[in-house]
Amino acid sequence: MTIILTNDDGIDAPGIRALQEAINGEGVIVAPKEHQSGCGHQVSTKKPIHVQRRTDREYAVASTPADCTRIALSHICPDIQYVISGINAGGNLGVDSYISGTVAAVREAVIHGIPGIAISHYVKKPLVIDWEIATRWTVTVLNTLLSQPLPPGTFWNVNLPHLEPSAPHPELVFCKPSNSPLPINYRVEGDKYYYQGEYNKRDRTPGTDVDICFSGNIAITQLQV
Repeated sequence: MTIILTNDDGIDAPGIRALQEAINGEGVIVAPKEHQSGCGHQVSTKKPIHVQRRTDREYAVASTPADCTRIALSHICPDIQYVISGINAGGNLGVDSYISGTVAAVREAVIHGIPGIAISHYVKKPLVIDWEIATRWTVTVLNTLLSQPLPPGTFWNVNLPHLEPSAPHPELVFCKPSNSPLPINYRVEGDKYYYQGEYNKRDRTPGTDVDICFSGNIAITQLQV
């Protein structure tokens, strides 16, 4: 199976290396050269996109995650069979899917008829992500989802929880995405507004991906284009 790996944290981020390890070093990395978090489904059509070929299996793209998918399927690997994006350092739960570059890379693939999985890791401050644990959880996730049929126009959005070392092993829970808005709050200094919404205080309607992930389990939703 030809798999493209991408993300929105940038090609040198630890998350995409953890993802690569989770699939035993397989796949072709086509990822943004620099950090692109929160760019949504932005694409470039009015300016050239520089692509650095680092190796035969690794390309750094000076643009967005959606552009990475476009370039990968049109020029680098026309025989792509799957796109996996992540592991994002931060949750992409519920309505985050509209903002997330991680999710957009997979959505772009699905638009072209290629199935995909977006994987993110919720960050519960002041904890720091343990990428070895994230890799192990991702192996479990992929072993489950890669064998699951996906209806046309749909894809998986996965969110790993952030647990204390002594916490029980998380379960995989298929659930529905939250439709509640993100917390909105700004600190104002003169004519500058600094976003200060507290992610961990968002709505936790029971049974939604936000509640499942915040409760310590792996939240899996099936999203549709």
